[in-house]
Amino acid sequence: MLAEHGLDVSVLPATLTVERPRNPEHGDYATNVAMQLAKKVGTNPRDLATWLAAALTASAGIESAEVAGPGFLNIRLAADAQGAIVAKALEAGGTFGAGDALAGKRINLEFVSANPTGPIHLGGTRWAAVGDALGRILATQGADVTREYYFNDHGAQIDRFTRSLIAAAKGEPAPEDGYAGAYIGDIATEVQTQAPDVLDLPETEQHETFRSIGVELMFEHIKRTLHEFGVDFDVYFHENSLFESGAVEKAVETLKGSGNLYHEDGAWWLKSTDFGDDKDRVVIKSDGNAAYIAGDIAYFQDKRARGFDLCIYMLGADHHGYIGRLKAAAAAFGDDPDTVEVMIGQMVNLVRGGVAVKMSKRAGTVITLDDLVESIGVDAARYSLVRSSVDQSIDIDLELWASTTNENPVYYVQYAHARLCSIARNAADLGLSAENPNLGLLTHDREGDLIRTIGDYPGVVAKAADLREPHRIARYLEELAGTYHRFYDACRVLPQGDEEAGELHAARLALCAASRQVLANGLALLGVSAPERM
Repeated sequence: MLAEHGLDVSVLPATLTVERPRNPEHGDYATNVAMQLAKKVGTNPRDLATWLAAALTASAGIESAEVAGPGFLNIRLAADAQGAIVAKALEAGGTFGAGDALAGKRINLEFVSANPTGPIHLGGTRWAAVGDALGRILATQGADVTREYYFNDHGAQIDRFTRSLIAAAKGEPAPEDGYAGAYIGDIATEVQTQAPDVLDLPETEQHETFRSIGVELMFEHIKRTLHEFGVDFDVYFHENSLFESGAVEKAVETLKGSGNLYHEDGAWWLKSTDFGDDKDRVVIKSDGNAAYIAGDIAYFQDKRARGFDLCIYMLGADHHGYIGRLKAAAAAFGDDPDTVEVMIGQMVNLVRGGVAVKMSKRAGTVITLDDLVESIGVDAARYSLVRSSVDQSIDIDLELWASTTNENPVYYVQYAHARLCSIARNAADLGLSAENPNLGLLTHDREGDLIRTIGDYPGVVAKAADLREPHRIARYLEELAGTYHRFYDACRVLPQGDEEAGELHAARLALCAASRQVLANGLALLGVSAPERM
């Protein structure tokens, strides 16, 4: 068509950006493609838009295409074309929204990785919800995702944990640098149950017994808590194994051999500033012990050796320095720094009655995953943690998220799903079927709004995967729920009284079924249930 006007069609991109206009009077979809391409094809934007509008209007499935302003195109779909969106959602079912943008890509997704020295705190809880949702979203786009928990069972924090257990077993106060909370006493008691003579052992054996049994008990509690939260991992990787296997020593020697480690002030330093880090990092301290980064370096090598194309690390707000150091470590091994991706999550605060909640019943000094779930339940906890970008700190109002009102976002979305299930049950009681519906009858404005919102879902999922932003799914679900409720208020789905069921009822029932499917798909990506009754 452009060639007919003597224009060069080779400059046209393979894909074009088409968006939903904020004002529905501007059509179902809008694009500024004419303004983007006019100069390249050798004409002015409005003329190009006019030619494109004529071609689109002549196309099947397009009701109209109008030129606006300096060259915008406002497009309206024909009813049959809109109906095809409903049919596609119903046909795809649970796979609606899936894509193949990440097909063949192996991703290692490491999240939570809380030290086995206490219950999971709120920061780790946020990563449990966000990380699990992100893994599900990435998988919908064809990625082979391995969810991994890095078990920090090596280093000073384990020693402090062990000494805290021993003190509790002896009825002594916790060490000044140790851990407090009722859970310490519970674990100490369980260690003594498994090893009754532990306090009679020599000091070294006593320490090792409390360490080995205590850490395992704590880790089992963490895994059980996460499982009850709907989060399970494919791999639990032990940090200590990197030292026992010699992987850390091997990694250090490799870096020495490449000239990317240098010796100064009795310590070995990584030349991380050569690879974009803000400062060089100590890998082997002057006392000969490995710094924490030594394990990180060996761990990255291990991930790459296992065949992962991308290693995503989900870390807390105090770990900004890890972005540069992990990418520098990859580059120092001659690897592509882009195989490392670090996400930093901000703080989470709990509020009740306008007052911050600061103390845990069990952990003493920090609020835990168990505390949050006990207050508002698993679904609300997961949804509240995923609903905002991880770049933002969030305050979770416990009274709001425990409420059964439309002000509670998760209740609002789940209620829409339950309402749709109720409609399906009532339709079945009436003998009304949505099989082979005439979807071209769905011409009401509210029907069109709902259809287009359903049609947005695959793009939202793809965007959430590409940007690593699961909160986009939650916000979309709230939009879909609101659009559905407005449709329900304006369009009667089931016949009432003596009214006979007709084709329009069947078409609307199909639209409801598609809405229900998309709500269920989206909630599943967030690890939140889709109740059939509320």
